[in-house]
Amino acid sequence: MPGKSFQMFIKRAFDLSFSILLLICSSPFLLLAILVIKIYSPESSPFFKQVRSGYKGRPFAIYKLRTMTEQRDDEGNLLPDEQRLKWWGRIIRKTNIDEIPQVFNILKGEMSLIGPRPVLPEDVEKFNEYQMRRQDVLPGISGWEAVNEWDTPTWEDKFRYDIYYVDNFSLLLDLKIFFKTIYVIFFAKRPDESYRPARYEGEKTEIYK
Repeated sequence: MPGKSFQMFIKRAFDLSFSILLLICSSPFLLLAILVIKIYSPESSPFFKQVRSGYKGRPFAIYKLRTMTEQRDDEGNLLPDEQRLKWWGRIIRKTNIDEIPQVFNILKGEMSLIGPRPVLPEDVEKFNEYQMRRQDVLPGISGWEAVNEWDTPTWEDKFRYDIYYVDNFSLLLDLKIFFKTIYVIFFAKRPDESYRPARYEGEKTEIYK
């Protein structure tokens, strides 16, 4: 197996070439989704922008398609997510079209196709030294934890899968995750939001041997 530096070079080259190809091939679906969002929820931009933590905890702005309305109550507060997520948003999420704008983060060098999913800076601030190891690589659109979501209902499980990826990175593992991602998108039902862990509260995860 080639050295890690060479493998990282190949990984970056694949990220760039595949991202450009994906953007070209998906552009009709992306434009259609943007049109649907503007028709059914014209009150704000079809794009969702949020600050996340990247490599070594460095903040960056992540881009996705917006899948919820901006509906608010009489006091101006956003309604709960389940009330703002409409049928069109569910379709966009189900087909993963909302993730496509992240290719711009890849082209900018802020993300990779494969890696731990980017989390909020306020969550990363609570990580201990062991947990921070998940930030030793670029975050990804998909990753070892992402394709094993049914096995990661807790933050402890997420850390275990993410740090396994960091410690065992190879092009072969990336290839395995890549094809498993395709399988999950087209054939496997992903867990719904209720299955996923809530915001990280700063538990002291033990080091896994």
